[in-house]
Amino acid sequence: MSAAFTTSATNVFGIGCYTTVLRKVDSVSTSSVPVPPPKPLLVATPREAGEFPLLIFLHGYLLYNSFYSQLLRHVASHGFIVIAPQLYTVAGPDATDEIKSTAAITNWLSKGLLQGLLPQDVRPNLSKLALAGHSRGGKVAFALALQKAMTTLKFSALIGVDPVDGMDKGKQTPPPVLTYVPHSFDLDMAVMVIGSGLGEVRRNPLFPPCAPKGVNHEDFFKECRKPACHLVAKDHGHLDMLDDETGGLRGRSSYCLCKNGEAREPMRRFVGGAIVAFMEAYLNGDKTELIAIKHGHETAPLELQTIEFLV
Repeated sequence: MSAAFTTSATNVFGIGCYTTVLRKVDSVSTSSVPVPPPKPLLVATPREAGEFPLLIFLHGYLLYNSFYSQLLRHVASHGFIVIAPQLYTVAGPDATDEIKSTAAITNWLSKGLLQGLLPQDVRPNLSKLALAGHSRGGKVAFALALQKAMTTLKFSALIGVDPVDGMDKGKQTPPPVLTYVPHSFDLDMAVMVIGSGLGEVRRNPLFPPCAPKGVNHEDFFKECRKPACHLVAKDHGHLDMLDDETGGLRGRSSYCLCKNGEAREPMRRFVGGAIVAFMEAYLNGDKTELIAIKHGHETAPLELQTIEFLV
């Protein structure tokens, strides 16, 4: 299944100039590729011919990759190929299998098998590869970047979208990623950490916060070394970068489990634009948009409560 849309925008926080195609790929044999991917994929890509950098994006805990369709297309519209695997449908607290699965997908990409799933004359540039994840997917992304599983391709950029390492400090889920030692992450790549101002706030007394203090974006950024940046959206929640409409029981629950902002679009546009600016800087060598965000010259769709850069 595939879908396409097109529009244009003036900055990274709007939809870019490329028409995008969104395709679902099952982890079973197809005529398109001789060896199927290890996990089902959602692939967002430009339709126009060209060679484009690649982003692997990992979904949050018990969420579907399809819930990020609008975000993935936003990024793709700026000239990137985005691969979003469905790592599981049911999972316990241990993320080890997700780390191994992401490594297996990365190794699958190294064999050139993605080409058969892309529009004609669209080519992935595997030398420009970034890794991102939301919530528990952010934890998995950091774990893989820290070589808790080995890959045959090298990542050049790492992005944590409101990453979470467990329920609380001392209650990390296995394998733990945070060490609580400042600048301890030995990462040979640039890092961006995006946080939500409402992620650490309880929606009601019955539920814990979705991104608790002690295991959230603040703690991940404290362990990063330069180059790294930390952007926190004020008055927006842990799930506000999802699609405007997420169906099914899991989709409906995404509206009531976490403290949310008034609307999802501003946070989704911000996350998409920040990812684009960061990848332009560290995959394509153009830091113009990222510097504009740093100095407030790029008009963001929401208010930022934190802008930190380690350079």
